Amino acid sequence: MGEAILSVLLTEILIPVAAVIGIVFSLVQWLLVSHVKLSPDRHPSSPANNGKNGYGDYLIEEEEGLNDHNVVVKCAEIQNAISEGEKWMNPYVGYFMVPFAVIVFLFLGSVEGFSTKSQPCTYSKDKMCKPALANAIFSTVSFLLGAITSLVSGFLGMKIATYANARTTLEARKGVGKAFITAFRSGAVMGFLLAANGLLVLYIIINVFKIYYGDDWEGLFEAITGYGLGGSSMALFGRVGGGIYTKAADVGADLVGKVERNIPEDDPRNPAVIADNVGDNVGDIAGMGSDLFGSYAESSCAALVVASISSFGINHDFTSMCYPLLISSMGIIVCLITTLFATDFFEIRAVKEIEPALKKQLIISTALMTVGIAIVSWVALPSSFTIFNFGVQKEVKNWELFFCVAIGLWAGLVIGFVTEYYTSNAYSPVQDVADSCRTGAATNVIFGLALGYKSVIIPIFAIAVSIFVSFSLAAMYGIAVAALGMLSTIATGLAIDAYGPISDNAGGIAEMAGMSHRIRMSFRFCIAQSCTKQELHQGFAIGSAALVSLALFGAFVSRAAISTVDVLTPKVFIGLLVGAMLPYWFSAMTMKSVGSAALKMVEEVRRQFNTIPGLMEGTTKPDYATCVKISTDASIKEMIPPGALVMLTPLIVGTFFGVETLSGVLAGALVSGVQIAISASNTGGAWDNAKKYIEAGASEHAQTLGPKGSDPHKAAVIGDTIGDPLKDTSGPSLNILIKLMAVESLVFAPFFARHGGLLFKLL
Repeated sequence: MGEAILSVLLTEILIPVAAVIGIVFSLVQWLLVSHVKLSPDRHPSSPANNGKNGYGDYLIEEEEGLNDHNVVVKCAEIQNAISEGEKWMNPYVGYFMVPFAVIVFLFLGSVEGFSTKSQPCTYSKDKMCKPALANAIFSTVSFLLGAITSLVSGFLGMKIATYANARTTLEARKGVGKAFITAFRSGAVMGFLLAANGLLVLYIIINVFKIYYGDDWEGLFEAITGYGLGGSSMALFGRVGGGIYTKAADVGADLVGKVERNIPEDDPRNPAVIADNVGDNVGDIAGMGSDLFGSYAESSCAALVVASISSFGINHDFTSMCYPLLISSMGIIVCLITTLFATDFFEIRAVKEIEPALKKQLIISTALMTVGIAIVSWVALPSSFTIFNFGVQKEVKNWELFFCVAIGLWAGLVIGFVTEYYTSNAYSPVQDVADSCRTGAATNVIFGLALGYKSVIIPIFAIAVSIFVSFSLAAMYGIAVAALGMLSTIATGLAIDAYGPISDNAGGIAEMAGMSHRIRMSFRFCIAQSCTKQELHQGFAIGSAALVSLALFGAFVSRAAISTVDVLTPKVFIGLLVGAMLPYWFSAMTMKSVGSAALKMVEEVRRQFNTIPGLMEGTTKPDYATCVKISTDASIKEMIPPGALVMLTPLIVGTFFGVETLSGVLAGALVSGVQIAISASNTGGAWDNAKKYIEAGASEHAQTLGPKGSDPHKAAVIGDTIGDPLKDTSGPSLNILIKLMAVESLVFAPFFARHGGLLFKLL
């Protein structure tokens, strides 16, 4: 069948080197951002300071006669207040980590009664593999490492965003280009740290575990699946808890501040404004970072599991086994080059240039990555090989695997652009939603729901085509690497995604610090454009979640020795019905959690406005800390029930109803969850950008609907408030639901296959 051109030694060098390059590049970006000082001191401007992306180093306030150096002090104070509100997350989610690690160990260890004897391999009965107890120990370790890496990813993302918020605000005084570079570089820090750390930790785990497992690659990569489980489980709590936190504050701030008191967004008189800004960092950045890390870890683990029982693993071809990791390594290099186009090669001189610049990032990274995939496929794979396909070995060519990865990459771009079309206020769908606000909130809600349902069509076809082509070419391994292809430019995607909340918070700080009208308006336009790119990247996340879940589902079916998933079998069909219901149950829980927390927030904000003398006049400061505490307490308390639903369902179904029913549950949740996630995210995004379209007043049509405080604007605010939990809590969290249930089922598959179905056995 031939051999790969790339040697094992070179593979062992290239992967960690790529990861280190990513980490170093992120640190360099952080160093460049740190040059912006939160200090009132400044050097005189001079013509020599003029350069790209900023119109030089003069201050816009000087043009407008303001030049208030106290604004820098105010920005620093606001950033410190935001930092204080972010200390809630890590101690509490850590409490879940250890008990569930114990569950992993007990369930997997009991498969063979905690035996220390070698056992026949699952797929090669003539060979002996390591004992089940070893699998339990190493799966538990990989689970903990995945969970810790996910926590670190979310924590770093949150801290980086907070670090950048006020600095982006201050750089806006020198021009929109300077602010853009600061925000984008900060997002790149998060993107590259996450991609590089995820790759490096996974590579280290493989090599350390290999010392014990030796030639037992089947057991080695089965134990590695715990890494994906750990990453995704932490992402669930980060996404749900962060979403509840941010939307409780956002809804409270909007309903009382904008609608009832008719004050601007991010007005410092609003008691919920600091909690709202904290929530952007917690939910939109930390949550998204953990979510995409989980997708990366799971797609890599799914590909490695299937590869370990294919010719790559049977022949102990380490270079070919590391094909998913080499794709990720190439992605880091491609994203590095792409980032330079945004920060160094092209110049941003006006707000209207930001959206095209972000779009170019996606197009450039996709085009370069296609070439990179071709190179990796050529040098890392033999000309032909076999892939495990439900009990048989399917012969595959290296160019076929290239097409699998490439179609995932380009399908992600298609899904992203379709998402942009339905959520950007530059196109007719969102403009129609905004226009519907003329007749009130009811028609706004109707138009928004219709838009969300319609936006599902093309992404589902794109996912379906990707699945059909990938499976036809390379079976389940093809689907796994297609998902990895969609995530291969994760560093660029996260930089774009983080740019939105950073700009949003920077605009909020500009409002609270009393900066010039010109700066505040420029941020308003920036936010309107960047939020669209957040929704675009959310489309990537949903599409990749569908492919990852299907690949994990295929690995589970193989590991559980299920010959056929027959929907006409009652055991499977009842699972299918229950699985399709779970996303609705989960969404109901998360939305009600946001509503309950928002109710408390609204009552508190109203209380402060009614009881604190001088608050509306601006002579007295509000009690920000109480609002932060409401969001904090609500997020910690309310994230437990939906988290338990997701984590316990596979354990209960697999233990009491068996692997066939569980396979039905996974299939139902996947089919239902993907479509609800797309619809919810795009509906909420459309309502959000319809509101921003009216507020910005950038076109004649938008001006007829405004200004702020008009009846159409109030209707748009209500729609945006309804959509907040859809696009930032329920929709994004559904990504994790379908992935987490699949990877959890795969990890516990040995136990379910041996001891599962207790209820049916009794009957």
